[in-house]
Amino acid sequence: MMRQTLAGALCAAGMALCAAAQAADRPAPAALSVATAAAAAADARFAALHRAEWQWRVAQGLADDESERGQVDADFARVDAASQAVRLAYWEGVLRQLGALDPAALSAPQRIDYQVYRAQIAAFVEALRFREYEQPVNADSAFWTDVTYGARQPFARLEDYRNYLARLGKMPRYFAEQVENMRAGLARGFTPPRVTLQGRDAALASVAEAQPEDTVFYTPFKTMPAAIPAAEQAALRAQAVSAIRTHVQPAYARVLAFVRNEYIPNARTALAAHSLPDGAAYYQSKIVEFTTTTLRADEIHRIGLAEMAKIRAEMMATIAKAGFQGDLPAFLRFLRTDPQFYAKTPDELLMRAAWIAKKFDARAGQYFGYLPRQRFAIRPVPPDQAPYYTAGRGGPGVYLVNTWNLPARALYSLPALTLHESAPGHAFQMPIALEQKGVAPFRRAYISAFGEGWALYTERLGTEMGIYETPYEEFGMLSYQAWRAARLVVDTGIHAMGWTREQAQAYLRENTALSSHEVTTEVDRYISWPGQALSYYLGQMAIMEARAKAEKALGSRFDIRAFHDTVLQLGSVPLPVLAARIDAFIAEGGKSPYPRD
Repeated sequence: MMRQTLAGALCAAGMALCAAAQAADRPAPAALSVATAAAAAADARFAALHRAEWQWRVAQGLADDESERGQVDADFARVDAASQAVRLAYWEGVLRQLGALDPAALSAPQRIDYQVYRAQIAAFVEALRFREYEQPVNADSAFWTDVTYGARQPFARLEDYRNYLARLGKMPRYFAEQVENMRAGLARGFTPPRVTLQGRDAALASVAEAQPEDTVFYTPFKTMPAAIPAAEQAALRAQAVSAIRTHVQPAYARVLAFVRNEYIPNARTALAAHSLPDGAAYYQSKIVEFTTTTLRADEIHRIGLAEMAKIRAEMMATIAKAGFQGDLPAFLRFLRTDPQFYAKTPDELLMRAAWIAKKFDARAGQYFGYLPRQRFAIRPVPPDQAPYYTAGRGGPGVYLVNTWNLPARALYSLPALTLHESAPGHAFQMPIALEQKGVAPFRRAYISAFGEGWALYTERLGTEMGIYETPYEEFGMLSYQAWRAARLVVDTGIHAMGWTREQAQAYLRENTALSSHEVTTEVDRYISWPGQALSYYLGQMAIMEARAKAEKALGSRFDIRAFHDTVLQLGSVPLPVLAARIDAFIAEGGKSPYPRD
C-alpha cells in the first residue's frame, strides 16, 4: 500500500515523461520531419534560456565556468540581503519563462533537462522566498566550516595559491554579510533550535585561537609543488601567515563572539519547522526539494512506519541466524557493548574501511559496465569537525571515515557505511555524473533524493554482491536501512507532528543499532535541517521499484549491469525522471546506454 503511494506520486509528477517513454506509435515520415523541426526550435529556445541563466549564475559567483572547474576562486559570492533579492527576482523571471515553454514540444533528451532544470530553479526560488540565507548554520555544517573545504585540497598551480591568498583577504567581508543575515534571522525567529547549536562554536575557536600555521587555512602551504621555486614558496608562506593573522582570524573571532554571546543564547527553543514563520509551507517546500515528490508529511510518516515493520522482521530473522538467544533490545545491547565489534585504533578502522572498498573492486565488473575514471582516497574526518560529524561521508575523490570516539564506530556497520560513501555509492556515482559528455552544466548539480537514494540502494546491493560476511554485518546493513526508514518517521514527527527531541532519540535507539553518540548527533541534524533526512529511503524505494519493474518486464533479458549503467548515466535527476527513464529502458529492450565490445 505504501509503495503504491510513492509510485503514484512519481507517476503523477512525471506523467509527460512516462507517456513519452511508453508511446508505441510511430508517426509518418512527413509528420516526423515537422515534429523534428518543431522540437529543434523548442530545444533552441530552452537552450538559450538556461545558457543565459548559467552565465549569469557564474557572474554572480554562484557557479564555476566549466573551463574553470577545480581552480581556486579569488573571492566569495556576495550573500547580503540586497544581492539575495536580486537573485530572487531573476530566478522568478526564469521560472516565468520556463512556464511559457511547452515541455511536450521538446526533444526527448531536452524533456529530461527541462524537468531537472525547472526543479532546480524552483528550489532556488523557494529557498530565497523563505529567506533561508538568514540561517547559514545547522547542526551538521555552517559557513565557517564550509569555507575550510578548499583549504584541505592540494593546489597544483602558482595561480591557485595567489587566488587563495586573495580569497583569504575577502573573508572579513563575507563573514560580516553572513552575520548580518544571521541577525535578521534571529530577529524573526528563523534560527536552528538552540539545543542543536551547543558546541558548534568549537570550529570557530579552533581557527580564532590558534597560531596561524596551526589553522586549517595554512594546510596548502605545508606541502607545495616542486615546480614552484623555493624562494617563491617561502614568500607565499609568509603571505599566508600574514593573511591568516590579519584577515582570517579576526573574522573568525568576531563570529565566535557573536555566536557565543548573541546567537546561541537567543536562538529559538521550539524544534519543529512548523514553528518557523510560515512554517507549514516552508516544511512542505523542503519536502518537495529533498524528495522531488509532492508527498505530504503524514503520507511520508505512514510510509516510514510500514517500512520499519518490514525491516524489523528481517532483523529478527538475522538475529536467529546469528544464534543469539534473546530479543531485539538484548541484541542491540550486545552489539553496543561487546569489544569485538569496535576498532582499537583509528588506523584499524581506516584499514578495515579500505579492505571493504577493495572487496567491492573484485566484484565491480559483475554489476557495472561503466566504471568511473576517478579513484578515491580514504581519509579520517578532520579533528576540528569530527565530534559533530557523521560516521563517514563520501564524494568525488574521497571517502572520509570518522575515527573520533571509536566506541561509537561499530565495525558491523562499516561495510554498509563504506558501500554508501565510497564505491558504488557517492565516490562512484558522483564521478560518473561528472564524466558524462555533452550535458548542460546545470545537470552536474547534486539532487539529494537521487544521490542519497542511490547510495542507500548500494547498501542493499551489498547483500547480492557478497560483501556482508557475517550475520552481524548483515544486521549492520539492516540497522542502516532501519535508520533511514526511521528518518521518514522522525523527520516528519519532529517537524509536523510535535515530537520532542527525546522522543526522536528513543525511536532511533529502539529501532537501530546506532550508538548513543550517533543517535544524538543524527537527531540534532534532522532537527536543524528539515526535510534532508527524507531523501534517502524514498530515493532507494524509487530505484528498487524501477528495478523490480524492469526485471518483471524484461525477464531473461534483464541485465543488472545495463540497469545500473542506465541509472547512473542520468547523473542526478528528480525521481519522476528516473521512473520515466526506466520505462524507456524497458521499451528499448533493456540495452545498456554504453556501447559494448
